[in-house]
Amino acid sequence: MSEEPILKENKNRFVLFPIQHNDIWEFYKKAEASFWTAEEIDLSQDLKDWSNLNDGERHFISHVLAFFAASDGIVNENLAENFVAEVQYTEAKFFYGFQIAIENIHSETYSLLIDTYIKDPKERDMLFNAIETMPFVKKKADWALRWIDEGSFAERLIAFAAVEGIFFSGSFCSIFWLKKRGLMPGLSFSNELISRDEGLHCDFACLLYNNHLINRLDQQVVVDIIKDAVSIEKEFVTEALPVGLIGMNADLMCQYIEFVADRLLMELGCPKVYGATNPFDFMELISLQGKTNFFEKRVGEYKKAGVTADAEEKPKFSLDEDF
Repeated sequence: MSEEPILKENKNRFVLFPIQHNDIWEFYKKAEASFWTAEEIDLSQDLKDWSNLNDGERHFISHVLAFFAASDGIVNENLAENFVAEVQYTEAKFFYGFQIAIENIHSETYSLLIDTYIKDPKERDMLFNAIETMPFVKKKADWALRWIDEGSFAERLIAFAAVEGIFFSGSFCSIFWLKKRGLMPGLSFSNELISRDEGLHCDFACLLYNNHLINRLDQQVVVDIIKDAVSIEKEFVTEALPVGLIGMNADLMCQYIEFVADRLLMELGCPKVYGATNPFDFMELISLQGKTNFFEKRVGEYKKAGVTADAEEKPKFSLDEDF
């Protein structure tokens, strides 16, 4: 098996120009253009909404946030311990370096949300230590952590595309459901920004896998990794933290997760496994251009003007698009 060029030592890796891999560089510039900070999230209305939610809804949101708060740290551990050190293309190092900063902002945001909503110190401590205190969070964390230490670069690339593309999908969707009901605008806005970022990170994994690996995996290996992630995510949203708590239909949520998985499989050059359609029309929110008046409220589609030119749209990982 020939060595992957992207992993082969590159004596020019300390210098950026001339750009050798324009497609990777374009992703870095997209990430840079979408930069935001936790201070931009206005949580003033959320506190009023929080007090009006029922116990089941508060339980659901707090536990989703607990999973998210832990998961970004796991993604960063993989980036810092593996991908940043392994990849030798300077443009890819730039992207992963920036992704680490973005994941830190996600982590800060989730911690801020928990700190804002949860006033009881014991409950807050339990949520901040979810990997130890919540078996269903531990199960997802253990799956991701296993892939930090096991497998080829190609397998780990697929596994972390599944973490960011599938493990987050049910939780993102459930928060968009709350947005549809007009609840928790700060939480909803942070969800727009973070789901957009994670979509880009997932797209980047697919770009490297499809365009920059010589030794791609047997399709069945890819399918097995994705199916494994799907089964864990389905269990998460139906049993561990049932979406019924916020009035969502669990069967439709499972169908949605299958739909998302099929999208990811197709982007990785594999056939669809589930043949599922998107059951949630409101999830169009995740990919449509934000329609809010820019001067009233910054929308999740916001990008810093002038950082990227409007390049022709390429196929990308989406949580709602029909085939």
